[in-house]
Amino acid sequence: MQEKLSSFAPVLPEKPRVLILGSMPGGQSLEKQEYYGNPRNHFWNILFVLFHQTPLQDYEAKLNFVKEKGIALWDTIGKCYRRGSLDANIMDEEPNNIIELTEQFPSIKLIACNGGKAYDTFKRNFPMEQLTDVDVIKLPSTSPIPGRYTKTFEGKVEEWRRIVEYL
Repeated sequence: MQEKLSSFAPVLPEKPRVLILGSMPGGQSLEKQEYYGNPRNHFWNILFVLFHQTPLQDYEAKLNFVKEKGIALWDTIGKCYRRGSLDANIMDEEPNNIIELTEQFPSIKLIACNGGKAYDTFKRNFPMEQLTDVDVIKLPSTSPIPGRYTKTFEGKVEEWRRIVEYL
């Protein structure tokens, strides 16, 4: 049996207002030890467009950029087995303790789930009544893997624009 995969520690600014949750880092991200490390993933480019920022290449600069905006990053799944990078292949998942994080950082007012798997995992493991004063939304996945409901890059940017009102 393969070793269980582990997600990364959360990226946390001093007073996060938005928590963006992925499901579990893909293979390239795990290999690089970087959130959204697959260069084809739209995540970073969507954020750069939202904030009229010239795209940054350096990972530490990207992390500083999201922290300066009040954005925290984490994943709904802390550990799992998965063959390849597809969310559909995730098995035996263990969630991260997101409720504890929101209690530790009451400045978080929005949890934005990056795609259906992140949203479904969140809803399955964390009843909404455990959250007070925090909105939870599902946004289109930034993954480069085509899905049944693939949106254009511009369509994704428009939907992701919802996070800006919380910052």
